[in-house]
Amino acid sequence: MNRTPLLILNVLIIATCGLVYELQAATLSSFVMGDSITQFSLIIGLYLTSMGVGAWLSRFLDRNLVRAFLEIELAVALIGGFSVPILYLLTTRLHLFVPMLYGIVFVVGTLVGLELPLLMRIIAEQLEFKELVARVLTFDYLGALFASVLFPLFFVPQLGLMRTSLFFGMLNALVGFVGTWLLRPMLKGSIFGLRLRGLFLLAGLSYGLIEAPNWMRWAEEEQFDGRILLATTTPYQRIVVTENRQGVQLHLNAHLQFHSLDEYRYHEALVHPAMLASGSRNRVLILGGGDGLGLREVLRYPEVEAVTLVDIDPEMTRIASTLPPFVRLNDHAYEDPRVNVVNADALIWLERETTSFDVVIIDFPDPHHFSLGKLYTTRFYRLLHDRLTKEGAVAIQSTSPLSTRKSYWCIVNTLAASGFHVRPYHAAMPSFGIWGYVLAKKSEFELPQGTLPKGLRFLDLPTLKSLFILPPDLGPVEVKINRLDNQHLVRYYEQERRGGE
Repeated sequence: MNRTPLLILNVLIIATCGLVYELQAATLSSFVMGDSITQFSLIIGLYLTSMGVGAWLSRFLDRNLVRAFLEIELAVALIGGFSVPILYLLTTRLHLFVPMLYGIVFVVGTLVGLELPLLMRIIAEQLEFKELVARVLTFDYLGALFASVLFPLFFVPQLGLMRTSLFFGMLNALVGFVGTWLLRPMLKGSIFGLRLRGLFLLAGLSYGLIEAPNWMRWAEEEQFDGRILLATTTPYQRIVVTENRQGVQLHLNAHLQFHSLDEYRYHEALVHPAMLASGSRNRVLILGGGDGLGLREVLRYPEVEAVTLVDIDPEMTRIASTLPPFVRLNDHAYEDPRVNVVNADALIWLERETTSFDVVIIDFPDPHHFSLGKLYTTRFYRLLHDRLTKEGAVAIQSTSPLSTRKSYWCIVNTLAASGFHVRPYHAAMPSFGIWGYVLAKKSEFELPQGTLPKGLRFLDLPTLKSLFILPPDLGPVEVKINRLDNQHLVRYYEQERRGGE
């Protein structure tokens, strides 16, 4: 068995890809279940526990260890490889999705937990114990590093979630198939059936790799109401643009971002209070809002000299500036020479930026995970405070003060704790219900007044002033301040989206 060391290296690196299946399932669950921290933690815990179950079960395997190992590799390839396609097909059937998700995670974890003990026992006669443990664990950890780095940075952006799952399934199937030759001296009995299953599995996974885009499109057509105009996966998110009889919709990671039916209500309410409240409107900063709809509203003011739009995803700004339905909706906003687009993380960009701005419009997605939650912290708002001119104004989309009341007031209070004077306000829209915003300045201020630009469909001055009247059921509640080291806001949001108190 002079080829065993080479097999150890190959098999162990591929075997650790079982961890990737868990990451795929956790990512998919976040698309469907609201990026739930609890959901992610439960999957991590279940996966690790099931690996322990697999390791414990390995003690009952005493005969034909090599055959058992290869059978397990093929089983991981089958279940893990097709896990994401199966779960995608169940995204509209949550009563089936949840048990299937946990079932797949447990089964794959158990099989992966069986692999290492069996492999160590297979090669125990080839190496001393200390050398055996050192090599197996070294290659195992190196494989985990390989998978965890390439999974988010290369495989998902380049292949997409579904193809990544199928690709790693192919790697495991290849290990099982090739292993029938590399480990032939240690295999007992006929291996024809084992090789045939490996060959069929490779063929099935290869077919899935080819058909994955069609499967995903079919699953998303079932999930979303309307025809899919565009669907793409970037390093940052899954972008899906749909169209139905009522108009065009944008979904990011399965969360509705706008509907053309009523987006004007949302964006007019977001932009114009801050534009009127500011002492000047020469330099405007938009953070988020890559769809260009908030930008459209800002550009209605002829006195605006320069607009900087910072959005982390270059694909989002590219789509908004080239896809015809978006270009029509944002009124060719990206073609205006006053606009400068920066594709960067807003927190990192703000730390480095030295320019001061008269108006800042913040249109981030809701804080449903920590990477977004950091953009609602005292750290972020204090950086923002430093970049705002003395009479400048900030407007922030702030979730719903009705359905996510604690989250809303956490944002309001965090802004106040960061040195801002704040005025909460809200607007109603069919697609989202009651939606909340916060207007903030460095000093105390009255309600916005002045002349609104022409062409608005929702706001006039009386309507604008009425937005700042909050009824009792939207009023303040006791909440903690959202800081970078606690992220209370993300926990509030997760709890409220699940319907908890």
